Amino acid sequence: MTRLSVNINKIATLRNARGGNNPNVLNVALDLEMYGAQGITVHPRPDERHIKYNDVLELRPAIRTEFNIEGFPDERLIDLVLKVSPSQVTLVPDSPEQITSNTGWNTKENQNFLVPIIDVFKKAGIRTSVFVNAEEEMVLYAAKAGADRVELYTEPYASHYKNKTEAIKPFVRAAMKARELGLGLNAGHDLSLENLKYFHVTIPWLDEVSIGHALICDALYMGLQKTVEAYLKCLN
Repeated sequence: MTRLSVNINKIATLRNARGGNNPNVLNVALDLEMYGAQGITVHPRPDERHIKYNDVLELRPAIRTEFNIEGFPDERLIDLVLKVSPSQVTLVPDSPEQITSNTGWNTKENQNFLVPIIDVFKKAGIRTSVFVNAEEEMVLYAAKAGADRVELYTEPYASHYKNKTEAIKPFVRAAMKARELGLGLNAGHDLSLENLKYFHVTIPWLDEVSIGHALICDALYMGLQKTVEAYLKCLN
């Protein structure tokens, strides 16, 4: 079964636009779980422009599904992850200035950086996923670095979805490489109700998809519960 993990950064962005605590990030996360989401993802950035570090501390004891923290593994994020011990940490190569993740790690060039960080998390019993482009070599070197899973960066697939049979090909190759190496497989970025089902049907051994922006946009029209149910339907 492929799990749906909902990224709640956009909920925090809306809250932060006015200050205060409306919408309440914790309440939305609990509602998402109640509606069927099988995981909650957060991506705290150094400037706390959406999810704040205190949000992570508040969410952790309340979340009953999988809790995934993603981000660039600087000292502050590493300390946070070790403190709250989430189900999974997803390492992304974002700089502080980036609006959103827009590429995966070059896992070959960054072996010396990634290996000791992954080792720290694995010793703490935290499953570690590495965000990579859909390239077999990047998957291979994620495995060499000790990762438990890779998360495929799916924006190129979404951007070229009109020619979906061609767009999916590198993702199938990368996914097959991950399976060959015994890695778990996640996917995320620009997956939507339009393109998710085909991705899942073509790569049915996906462990998890992480979806935030599109899901929250759909919820403006469909409502949060019906939107979660629609995404889950794509994965069944």
